[in-house]
Amino acid sequence: MSYQVIARKYRPQRFSDVVGQEHVTTTLAQAIAQKRIAHAYLFCGPRGTGKTTIARIFAKCLNCNGGPKVDFDDQDTKCAEIAEGRAIDVLEIDGASNNGVEQVRELRETVKYAPASSKFKIYIIDEVHMLSVPAFNALLKTLEEPPAHVKFMFATTDPERVLPTILSRCQRFDLRRIPVAMMVKQLRLIARQEKIEVEETALHAIARGADGSMRDAESALDQLISFCGHNIIESDVLSMYGLTAQAQLLALAQAIISDEAAVVLRELDALAKTGKDLGRLLADLLRHFRNLMIYQVSRGDLTLVEASEAEAAALAAQAAQLTTEAVGRIMEVLSNCELNLRDAASKKILVEIALFKAMQARNAVNLDTVLRQLQQLRAENQGAPVARPSATATPAPGFLRAALAAAERSPAQNTGQAPAATGTVAAPAPAPVLAPAPGVTAPTANNSAQELTGEKLELLWARLVEAAQRVSPFVRSYLLEAHPVSFAKKVFTIGFDPEFADHVGLVDNVKNHTLLQTKLHELGYASVQIKMIIAEAPAGRKPVVLTNGLSGTAADAAGAPAANPAAKIPKTKPKAAPDNMADFKNDPLIQKALEIFRGTIAEIRA
Repeated sequence: MSYQVIARKYRPQRFSDVVGQEHVTTTLAQAIAQKRIAHAYLFCGPRGTGKTTIARIFAKCLNCNGGPKVDFDDQDTKCAEIAEGRAIDVLEIDGASNNGVEQVRELRETVKYAPASSKFKIYIIDEVHMLSVPAFNALLKTLEEPPAHVKFMFATTDPERVLPTILSRCQRFDLRRIPVAMMVKQLRLIARQEKIEVEETALHAIARGADGSMRDAESALDQLISFCGHNIIESDVLSMYGLTAQAQLLALAQAIISDEAAVVLRELDALAKTGKDLGRLLADLLRHFRNLMIYQVSRGDLTLVEASEAEAAALAAQAAQLTTEAVGRIMEVLSNCELNLRDAASKKILVEIALFKAMQARNAVNLDTVLRQLQQLRAENQGAPVARPSATATPAPGFLRAALAAAERSPAQNTGQAPAATGTVAAPAPAPVLAPAPGVTAPTANNSAQELTGEKLELLWARLVEAAQRVSPFVRSYLLEAHPVSFAKKVFTIGFDPEFADHVGLVDNVKNHTLLQTKLHELGYASVQIKMIIAEAPAGRKPVVLTNGLSGTAADAAGAPAANPAAKIPKTKPKAAPDNMADFKNDPLIQKALEIFRGTIAEIRA
């Protein structure tokens, strides 16, 4: 008898033999038991996951002697005919070579005739997505209302190419990629029956290379037996697939986490010289860091990842060395490299750059985190009470403290001298204290719940605009166009006239809200929310003008000339954006911002 390959020799012959598709086999078995057998089924999924195999087993259950039943006799002649592909009433059709209208017309003619010796006439069409649109349309009526003795079973790796009108007439089953652990178990069973010695690490390597396809794994085992004989080791599998040894992969991942650039270069160079597939290497690294993220989020639940004992130990050790956010940034860098690898002229250089970026991403700080730390440091330097940071908060980098001190110094204090070598910075000068107007209670930390109206509201608004100016002249330029609407229930509502409606989107953001909340806190109004709306200023509004740090009303009390009560703060539009990028970069404030945040200008908006 001629030799039969392992994939055919150990092909499942009943539902209980199918690996990793219990959600499909259980449903079909229940349908047979309840006598709820549909007329058309569609099996979808990647290659080698059991689509045609399940269709054949289902055909056995329907046409076996005494059927339909799941527990048919292994020696049943009708089942043997189906398994060997010689059953008259079970027709297997290749959709790729029979994809025209003429072939479908022939099928429609044969459908009319009753089965020769079985209960059902069954059509199994493999790769059904290869049928042409006219062929699909010719099949529609027959597929929707076939004779009672006809059953259709379709298999496809690309269900998106099957017409929706066909899908709606079938019961669809989506087969999954087979997990590594299940493939290893099945391969171990086959090796034992074939009397082959295979290392456990070699079995895991075969399963990794098969990428969820049981047929691919069995074909690889068959090829390895021909190459290695009766003793298969991991290095043989790695050389055949171009895979990286698990120990090397874990060492490379640990070097990325530990920021050991020299080790990363040496490991990558060794893998490239031995002919390893760099695309596979990136995929394996992505899979490892994905497992690491799942391990962290699930707090060590290994049932959610496919990992050997060695990898499980590595996950437990590496999970404590970096945050989940850092793992996500590393995965993003590796994913981008994987997308660009196909078009790269020098794949090794691209992977080297990606691994260096991954090490940098491991230590990167999110911009939102930077802003929160700046707010916290500013409050600390000014003596305001702040909430204690959580234990998981990232410590503030040294450059943030220096940037904060530089931002808080006034132009008179900013002499341009570099900070001392010890890393200390000069404390900012205290902000001038504004004297309250007559009849206005000095703000305290507990009065932010009170409602302010009229002159009191205008006085607070003038103080807020002046305080914001010391931090950001840009914000002040926008606030000059605005006016206070109300202050009640710890909500400060700021209005913009309709002519400045387009500026609301520029100033209404988390950063500016935080700035205004901080300044209100310094003025004695804690935990205030900022709300910006489009609203016209009330008629007869009398804004308070601050003069030499005092309100106009307070200046009158001191004997100074009173400010013109009818004077309004002029509404001036902000300066237009410069005509070119060079002029914008030369602005001293922009240069300082770029220096502090190590950023680049992406876009200029008016």
